[in-house]
Amino acid sequence: MKIGYPCINRKIGCTTNSTFRLGSYSDERMQKAVSGNLACLFDILKWNCSNGFQFFRISSDIVPFASHPVCSYPWEKKFKKQFMEIGSFIKQNNMRISMHPDQFVVINSPSNEIAERSIKELEYHCRVLDLMGLDSSARVQIHVGGMYGDKEKAVLRFVDRYNKLSKSVRKRLAIENDDRLFSLKDCLEISRKTGVPVIFDVLHHRCLNNGETIKDALQLVQKTWKKKDGVPMIDYSSQEKGGRKGKHTEHIDQKDFKKFLDQSKGLDFDIMLEIKDKEKSAKIALLLLHKFACSNYDC
Repeated sequence: MKIGYPCINRKIGCTTNSTFRLGSYSDERMQKAVSGNLACLFDILKWNCSNGFQFFRISSDIVPFASHPVCSYPWEKKFKKQFMEIGSFIKQNNMRISMHPDQFVVINSPSNEIAERSIKELEYHCRVLDLMGLDSSARVQIHVGGMYGDKEKAVLRFVDRYNKLSKSVRKRLAIENDDRLFSLKDCLEISRKTGVPVIFDVLHHRCLNNGETIKDALQLVQKTWKKKDGVPMIDYSSQEKGGRKGKHTEHIDQKDFKKFLDQSKGLDFDIMLEIKDKEKSAKIALLLLHKFACSNYDC
């Protein structure tokens, strides 16, 4: 079981999502941004490895405007060596990687234009992982999308568009349950129709579900992952007290996390901690996981 956190390390003092205004685009700005982002990514991965974190979500902004028509910089060719070096480090240290495009990526949109832009963005994300030489256990996760007044048609559009995606995207795509529209049950239905793996989001499931327990949900999700794709990925957070429904907490709720570990005992998966203070809570979660393992298994 690997534990990680998404995109940002608050401790080491660099960023992997340096970008600039679209109106000020230039190849020079692009080169500088990508170079800095990749250097920081490598620093974070080294720090993670030294601190026991083997799961990390790479920022979508690692290459700004990569899927936009304005992008004229040959970033794949110029940074091929750096991507390969990072990928080699990931593989040598048995780390796992994911990416999560922004909410504007919705392949089930009734608008063909929006869907086409979304697919281009997915192609970019998958190209990043391909350049690193990572296998299909490195995933790109998205939500199902919008309901647009007709849930059944929205699901059918997703299935239709998914089946038309390139092989490289289908190889990496995964869907997650959300907190308002598409529950775990909906995602499992889509998985049955397409074969796309399902990433289980714990907090979203607590907001929107069909009565499945955490353990039942994880067992259902596990069946959607093929052996070559690795163990299931899950997103974990708890509800921010006093915040809107579904708002992620700032700091790990240790009591809730220990309860989750107990509820999921005996199952194997990798945990992405979607908690706002990032590596700070991840350190606590790693310690709690170790203590839990030692209390239930031989250490």
